[in-house]
Amino acid sequence: MLIKIRATTAAAGDCELRSLNFSFGLRVLVRLLMGLSRPRRKILGQELAGEVEAVGRAVTLFGKGDRVFGTTGIGFGAYAEYICLPERSRGRALARMADDMTFVEAATVPTGGLEALHFLSRAGNLAGTKVLIIGAGGGIGTFAVQIAKHFGAEVTGVDTPAKLNPLLSIGADHVIDCTREDRTGSEERYDVIFDVVGQSPFSASLATLSREGRYLLGNPRLSARLRGTLTSPTSRKKVIAGASTQRTEDLVILRGLIESGKIRAVVDSQFPLERIREAHRRVEAGLAFGKVAITL
Repeated sequence: MLIKIRATTAAAGDCELRSLNFSFGLRVLVRLLMGLSRPRRKILGQELAGEVEAVGRAVTLFGKGDRVFGTTGIGFGAYAEYICLPERSRGRALARMADDMTFVEAATVPTGGLEALHFLSRAGNLAGTKVLIIGAGGGIGTFAVQIAKHFGAEVTGVDTPAKLNPLLSIGADHVIDCTREDRTGSEERYDVIFDVVGQSPFSASLATLSREGRYLLGNPRLSARLRGTLTSPTSRKKVIAGASTQRTEDLVILRGLIESGKIRAVVDSQFPLERIREAHRRVEAGLAFGKVAITL
């Protein structure tokens, strides 16, 4: 399908890949996969919303004029006016937009929403549980707060001072200022800790979990991933890490939650494509609450 892109986003993953802002080991791996001296992928952009311009003969799920949103997977390419994508493929998700969503709103849903849904679903039944979300004000965290609340959890969001009141406005029951309070040193116990940003102290976080708690690592350091493999077999507490799956079925679930008013897209700001540098700077500075959109 040929899709005319109307909006995309400055996702944290785009910023990290552009600047190679990874640990040394991961930076080497990324260079091996994406190009040693120069990147094989010339155009960034992981998520999009737009209109189907044309379809191939084998396409059956979409037609010309359909409004769609989704992810491009490791192929990237959404920072462009047009993109060609298959209607279904592993590692990508593409679905029709909700009727009342704008292109900007729809573009901010896929990667953050899919990541949040993936990890929280793996934590088991959340009804009546206490959930701590570290990095709750970002593109993944704002969806995680809303999805956890939808599943019946009592949610505590951790982030910088400017994001605390906005977190309460999207449903967080409690908030913690990460610049002033020790999020793992209190006597409070949580059934689930979801570290979106990979900055929680491993041992202290495990100690803060309830007896059969779940520690979700959305962006784990290599050391945390290795320690997690040693912890889970020997404890009733479980460490869950690894890459999320991007599936069209889950994107349809997110669309349904949005259509029913259970969750909503959180758009921090929007920039035209020619000001994309400013969009990336805002994300890298940690100023954005929700997602930064880019319009075409």
